[in-house]
Formats: sequence, C-alpha cells, structure tokens
Amino acid sequence: MELHQLRYALAVAETGGFSAAAKRCHVAQPSLSQQIRKLEDELGTPLFDRIARGAVPTEAGKRFLPYARQVITSVEEARRRVLDADDAPAGALAIGVIPTVAPYLLPRAVARYHKKYPAVALQLEENVTEVLIERLLSGAIDLAVLASPVEHDLLHAEPLMEEKLLVALPAQHPLGKRKRIRLSDLETEPLVLLHEMHCLGRQTAAICRRLNHPTNVAFIGSQLATLQQMVGLGVGVSLIPAMAAVEDTSKRRVYRELTGTQVTRTIVAAWHLHRFRTQAARAMQAELTSLGPDGG
Repeated sequence: MELHQLRYALAVAETGGFSAAAKRCHVAQPSLSQQIRKLEDELGTPLFDRIARGAVPTEAGKRFLPYARQVITSVEEARRRVLDADDAPAGALAIGVIPTVAPYLLPRAVARYHKKYPAVALQLEENVTEVLIERLLSGAIDLAVLASPVEHDLLHAEPLMEEKLLVALPAQHPLGKRKRIRLSDLETEPLVLLHEMHCLGRQTAAICRRLNHPTNVAFIGSQLATLQQMVGLGVGVSLIPAMAAVEDTSKRRVYRELTGTQVTRTIVAAWHLHRFRTQAARAMQAELTSLGPDGG
C-alpha cells in the first residue's frame, strides 16, 4: 500500500469519478485506475462501484477512506512541521475564499503577501461556505476566509473584520438624498437579492424578511456585480457589503448606511483545529487582517 494510491482513492471519492480524479492528481487516467486496482487487490475488495457517470465508494470503501485520509493528513502534517523552520515563510499554502469576499479583499492581500513572501506558493480557491468547510475538514486547503458563524467542532474561526452592509440605490432614487436610511424605508421597494446558496444571500434574505410588508423581490442573482448592475438600471434596491461598494466607481449607483439597526457581517479566517498552522498561514491571516473591509 503506497501513499500515492491513498491519494488517488481519496481524489476519486471527492471528485466522484476517475477522470476528474486523474485531472486533479495530474496523472493519466489509465495510470490512476491501475493504481486503484492494485490497492483493491491488496485489500481483497473493491473500494468503488464503477457506474456510468463516475464512481461511488462501496461499503468497504466507506470504511477504508477515513483511514486513508488520516494517513495522508498525518504525513502532510509531518512534512509541514519539518519544513516550517524559524526563518521566513515558505512552502505551499492553499486558501479558500467565499465569492462575496474574494474579488474585493483577496487581490490586494495576495499582491502584498507575494511581495513579502515570494517563497510561498499560493493556491487559491473561490467557493461557497459549505464546500470550503468540507475542503478544510479534508485537508485540501489550509485556511478559509468565510463569514461567521462557522459551526463545526473541528474548526476554529478567528475574526478578521466587521463589515457593514449598505443599501445600494439607483443614483436618482429619492432615498439617495438622505445620508442614512431606515430599513423600514425599503418596505415598498423592489429588492435585488443574492441567491441563498451564498451565506450573504441567506443573511440579506433574513434581514429583508424583517420588513413589515411582504417583500417584492425583483431579481435574484448569484454574483454581487450582477446585483449592482441591476440596481444601476433601476430594477430595484439591494444590500451590498461595504468592500464591494468601495470598489464600485459607477455613477449609476449610490450607497447609504442604515440607521436604527445593526446590519453587518463578520469576516473570519478559519482553520482545522488538529492541523499544524504554518508560518505561511499565520502570515496570510495577518495580511488579511491589516486590510480591513475597505481594502486597506
């Protein structure tokens, strides 16, 4: 039984197929399949059922895979501890970031980080909260930038910043004449909302449900940039994070703070409690903290 066979088996389980696993592992599919067969022959039982659209773990596979993951995690932790000397951060660092943060906070953080620590090879992944939590748990990423709450016994979340959610209005909207507006002022306004697959989408939907009258949802989108365009075209109003508002240079939209209610989100850095935190990971967390929600 060899380490690369365990990695291949985990990749098949996580991607749901041999082709996708081979691509992730940067090997030819026949080679990966052959190694999985050798592993199954050694164990004396199939680990995967080969189906038309991929592969699913057998009962034996379900019992085996957690041990394979434990072995790979232990080996990786040993390597990380040995390489993480007292000098400047080096090695590899895999980071996951939610889409409502990534385009606004990540570019500046990565640019500064790369300038300070050129010996660190960064791997970046943009995905929704649920996927990034699974990636943290499996050891596929070292650090995730999420919005709280992060609820899992094996994960620790450290606050990076508190960010306001602002009301985005078409430039000529009457409410735009005010410096601050109340949530109740939006009762009769058509709303442009983020899809609830995003944690921010779930948060803003919950906020809008606090309105006294039934909400009029004019549009639901999956990207903040799309919501901003819809607001600029007069489709409706929206709640947009401050970091996205700062990056918006269009004159077709204005942003106003809410008064009389606390509407914020907490951005956190999360990591696995049982994994060694390298200097590279700690340095990235410090860099993200220094930026703040306005991009630094």
